[in-house]
Amino acid sequence: MLLFSTTINYMDRQVVSYLKEYFCTPVAQGGFGWTNIDYGNLISWFTAFYAGVTIISGWVIDKIGTKLGLALSLIIWSTFGVLNAFVGRTVALNIAVRSLFGIGEGGNFPASIKTVAEWFPRKERALATGIFNSGSNIGAMVASLFVPWCMVFFGPALGWKMAFILTGGIGFIWLIFWFILYNSPAKHKYLTKQEFDYIHSDADNYAVHAAPSEDVVKDEDKAKVSWFRLLTYRQTWAFFVGKFMTDGIWWFLLFWLPDYLKKQFGIDTHHVGWPTFIVYGVAIVGSIYGGRIPMLFMNRGWATYKARMTTMLILALFPLVLLTTQFFGDKAIFGDHALILAICVICIGAAAHQAWSANLFTTVSDMFPKIAVASVTGIGGAAGGLGGVLVQQLAGHLTDYYKATPQTAYLYMFCTCALAYIIAWGIMKLLVPKFTPISKEELC
Repeated sequence: MLLFSTTINYMDRQVVSYLKEYFCTPVAQGGFGWTNIDYGNLISWFTAFYAGVTIISGWVIDKIGTKLGLALSLIIWSTFGVLNAFVGRTVALNIAVRSLFGIGEGGNFPASIKTVAEWFPRKERALATGIFNSGSNIGAMVASLFVPWCMVFFGPALGWKMAFILTGGIGFIWLIFWFILYNSPAKHKYLTKQEFDYIHSDADNYAVHAAPSEDVVKDEDKAKVSWFRLLTYRQTWAFFVGKFMTDGIWWFLLFWLPDYLKKQFGIDTHHVGWPTFIVYGVAIVGSIYGGRIPMLFMNRGWATYKARMTTMLILALFPLVLLTTQFFGDKAIFGDHALILAICVICIGAAAHQAWSANLFTTVSDMFPKIAVASVTGIGGAAGGLGGVLVQQLAGHLTDYYKATPQTAYLYMFCTCALAYIIAWGIMKLLVPKFTPISKEELC
């Protein structure tokens, strides 16, 4: 269920990246007549609202629970995703609706990370997170083929509207299954005592041999965490830095990769879907396998934090290959092979990001009790959104400033992407040099 909600989340989010060319086509030629900065502002406002609400939604989800919290988020983002089809070409109206869309999308990851913390012991959480997080790639893959198809099948004037309507409507189907199938372990009537004991074998909030009962549910519901108290811990700020430094890189790949391929290699709208499809497809491997690496270390007796941070250090080295993107993408040197080589380099960076992200998310449930997971994830989500705003603004201004030579703009962007992870890892290690988990008693 989390895999599908994340897939829908990113499919809806990704629609605008494949409509950018239409949005930026002059009005006389049938488009919206936007500039690159207009498009960058649209993404930035969405990102800003996404970030601002993520920090609140995490706190709300810790209060109302994952079942209702994720459902409410999906209803909001799906509704405004559909409404985006009816606002026309006015930049301000598109920004307003896309910002409200971002309010809904902000709840997906806090709810999902909290759900993983509720349903899995520590050693399995990175893998579980990697599996549901791969939905971000699947959603992008679906959008990369579906949105261009809409533009061709329905024609540009209707196609952009149908892309919003059809992708936005899918979420309501998911909602039916979510209400039927999901409940927390303490409330799930089909969960056996053995399964409950295994889930809580890390003794996070409950005794190892506790059984699901009304008392457990009541204790969980009564537990309250001060959001401001969370900000006093270095562990919170380590996650904040990790998200701030690296989330924007993935958003850059989501929202600007189609534009890069068109400007660097002259690919048209009808053919841009397949290269991006490949990038996001390879990133799925990184998301899932990256979640397995710390399990291998922990199965050999490594401590949780050592296994997690060693894995993240290894993963932080792979994006450095992005420094060579524009070299391998130079058609004057590599001719027709330049596109293939550039895509290969970007695939490595994208897969590394998803593997990094799966492990970064899991540091929250490593360090904090389950009652605080959604709140801390929300704080990190806000940080990631803030970083995303800065990256979108940088991309928009660079591509407008170097309009005649977009290769230069993207050289600067890929260099930024390459260095972000190793810097983030270094700061995180300085903030939390050794494993120091926060107990439930400390927070409450």
